[in-house]
Amino acid sequence: MFSKNRESPRALYHHFEDFNDLLEQALVYRFTLSVDRSIEMLTQVLGTTNREEFLEGIHQVTLNTQSVERLSQRKERVIALSTAALNPRMAMSLGREQERLTEALADLFREAKERGWGNPNIEPRTAAVLVQAYTLGKIVDDFTEEHLNHEDWIKLIDDLVEKVIFPR
Repeated sequence: MFSKNRESPRALYHHFEDFNDLLEQALVYRFTLSVDRSIEMLTQVLGTTNREEFLEGIHQVTLNTQSVERLSQRKERVIALSTAALNPRMAMSLGREQERLTEALADLFREAKERGWGNPNIEPRTAAVLVQAYTLGKIVDDFTEEHLNHEDWIKLIDDLVEKVIFPR
């Protein structure tokens, strides 16, 4: 099933400095998957024709990103962040990806503002970081013994979205 070809490790190191680099890049890749998935969903939401449909789409994205099923992705992102905090090489790699992700989200907020749906007082990049922070922030409750009420958490996010980021 597995080849005993001795060229495989050399071919692998053609793309990575060493085995740790391979592991770091795998963490960075996994880190970006959930945000890229959210960006895809938000891009579809921007295809709606009015603010009410737009907010309902944002609500569905919130339900998805905050779900129990996404716990493993939140944990993987925390692992990647904490690993990068102690590893300059990974920090650079993760930083490049994080910049790409933040800018992609900011672009979506810019488009929403152009449609008149976004708060003119909030910079798109600031909103992009805030959304990532509250999405990742759910991990704080994921580790507690007594979890907060999920519906209360979703309501708080919906209120933040509807009253602050995309007010009437």
